[in-house]
Amino acid sequence: MRSSKPFWVLTVLTVCLLLSGCDSQSMDTLSSQATFEFEETSIEALHQGYRSGQFTVEDVVAAYLDRIEAIDRKGPTLRSVIAVNPDAITIARELDTRLQDKQELPPLFGVPILLKDNIDTHDKMPTTAGSRALKDSYPLQDSWVTAKLREAGAVILGKTNLSEWANFRGELSSSGWSGVGGQTKNPYDIDRNPCGSSSGSGVAVSANLCVLAIGTETNGSIVCPSTANGIVGIKPTVGLVSRSGIIPIAYSQDTAGPMARSVRDAATCLGALIGEDKSDQKTLTSAGKVYADYTQFLDEDGLKGKRIGVYAKPASDHFKVDILLDEAVAYLEGAGAEVIEIEQVFDPQAHGASFEVMLYEYKDGLNTYFKSLGEQAPIKNLDELIAFNEADDIEMSFYNQAYLIQANDKGDLSSTAYLEALEKMQRLTRAEGIDKVMDAHKLDAIISPTGSPAWLTDHTNGDAFVLSSSSAAAISGYPNITVPMGSIEGLPVGLSFFGRAWSEPTLLEIAYAYEKGTQHRQVPLFKQN
Repeated sequence: MRSSKPFWVLTVLTVCLLLSGCDSQSMDTLSSQATFEFEETSIEALHQGYRSGQFTVEDVVAAYLDRIEAIDRKGPTLRSVIAVNPDAITIARELDTRLQDKQELPPLFGVPILLKDNIDTHDKMPTTAGSRALKDSYPLQDSWVTAKLREAGAVILGKTNLSEWANFRGELSSSGWSGVGGQTKNPYDIDRNPCGSSSGSGVAVSANLCVLAIGTETNGSIVCPSTANGIVGIKPTVGLVSRSGIIPIAYSQDTAGPMARSVRDAATCLGALIGEDKSDQKTLTSAGKVYADYTQFLDEDGLKGKRIGVYAKPASDHFKVDILLDEAVAYLEGAGAEVIEIEQVFDPQAHGASFEVMLYEYKDGLNTYFKSLGEQAPIKNLDELIAFNEADDIEMSFYNQAYLIQANDKGDLSSTAYLEALEKMQRLTRAEGIDKVMDAHKLDAIISPTGSPAWLTDHTNGDAFVLSSSSAAAISGYPNITVPMGSIEGLPVGLSFFGRAWSEPTLLEIAYAYEKGTQHRQVPLFKQN
């Protein structure tokens, strides 16, 4: 529940006084942050304000840009925003003109959105994947996602930092670190990690630097930063959202998806991104299976009569998370759902097959992407990228590029080894995995803890994952939605809802009912040790 501003101001200032290193400048920053006019606002609230004349799009965009400067660049220095759109105010003024003409508002009209910086924009911002090799790379056209957001009336505020190359560069990496953007910090405790690879997107939404952000996921890269930063993340069915103009890892698993502070806002954004794109053959399979408005499925009584499988095994590695999961199950049952415990979701051999597929598809995808940049491309192929990194002191400061090298050593996508691995991973996670389990138990959805509380960032040893449940939905290409489940010592933990291909309507219904009944979202306080 949102606190009243006077209480919030006192809370933040009290916390600040109790924490070491919280000087007067930090107090001023946190105090201004506490009184931010659009704190925890929603798409619906913005549209009401626009219609009533309470504020303009320019007012809103200017406020968010000021907040990015105060919170992300100064104050706690979250480093979640890698670039700010210099045309954001101009775009806002153009939208205000449309508002004056009394035109019907499109679904994302005037909504400030940040994009993960592996999503192409054809404007004055480069698309870097966090790599210094692409720091001056300007794509020749908008990605599908960017174009759809603009069509829906959104204001692209800027680009977010990420785990470089979406965390598929090398070993012992730290999530949220990139050569261009540095280390992104968790807003609940800035010494802790934001998870990744959509690190900046998760942090920016949680810290109220935007209303929505777009992340991308191959395995965990939307849902993990969502759980670590106490927000909602939707990893759609592969094929629901086109990947055209997104720097790839794996054609079989990659997808973009919305990250928001509520299921309703995330669902609104999801509907704006759909469509068949001839440039991405996966989207052609979506015909008749997707919706322009996913908010129609949101139902506060959506848990009644549902059969939900609980995959509790990940929680066994963390007793504190296990306690939260027990509480979540109790709530689901109390709200009318039948919960059935399941032992396994898929054969673990799928992990090895997935890694093999990723290496093959990474090589093919990166080389194809570099070609899309035309003659101006700063990097022409994977060989050049590897050579650039070897010669750059900053890029190789903390970890290696083993995955780039392994990918470069692979053959093409006609290789027998690739085709066998692809068939194996999809069979084990689909027909012999999620589909089989859901058929056997007649399930509407499966739940599992999304992850553990955020760990301390460590550039020497890399990430310290304790648990994750993302792989079943990620490797199969099926949908996954994470919603805040509670917190452990002030650090948020999420609950994942996943299921069959194209089951977003059912998952949204269930996730929304859980969110509305529990209200676990908490505003971060930027703890500093």
